[in-house]
Amino acid sequence: KKNGIKVLMATGDNETVAKAVSEELGLDGYYSEVLPHQKVEIVKELQNKGEFVAMTGDGVNDAPALAQSDVGIAVGSGTDVAAETADIILVNSNPKDIANLILFGKATYKKMVQNLVWATAYNSFAIPLAAGVLYSAGFVLGPAVGAVFMSLSTIIVAINAQLLKTKIGTSKK
Repeated sequence: KKNGIKVLMATGDNETVAKAVSEELGLDGYYSEVLPHQKVEIVKELQNKGEFVAMTGDGVNDAPALAQSDVGIAVGSGTDVAAETADIILVNSNPKDIANLILFGKATYKKMVQNLVWATAYNSFAIPLAAGVLYSAGFVLGPAVGAVFMSLSTIIVAINAQLLKTKIGTSKK
């Protein structure tokens, strides 16, 4: 919830059980006594409202909804059909891994943007220099120096990407 994600449950269980589980977990809502084809309809309904839907399931009855969702997440201990349909498989079957997956995705996106900004800024500066824009001012960027600068740029991007691994590794402790 603190990441701005609405969590709903669609279950075949009766109203009493669904409500109790929803309240216990602090969910934003629930659907009870849902049949497999109704799960697909729920996903479609949410998508039609402009929601990005990530569906988690473990059984054959979840496979159609997993396929319909924007991101299907299968629980590792579930059926082969669910695993084959899903985009992601939670190997440890831990629901908390979904939150970690979302945080990792956001951190990865942020790093990608940082690297794109760096590469664009670098190339906006280096390419004109290499093309001889400052030749009339007596500055020439030789090919060897250009190659060294390009290697340094690549190293900076690689180090920045490695910082993502460090950040994620630290947050798991």
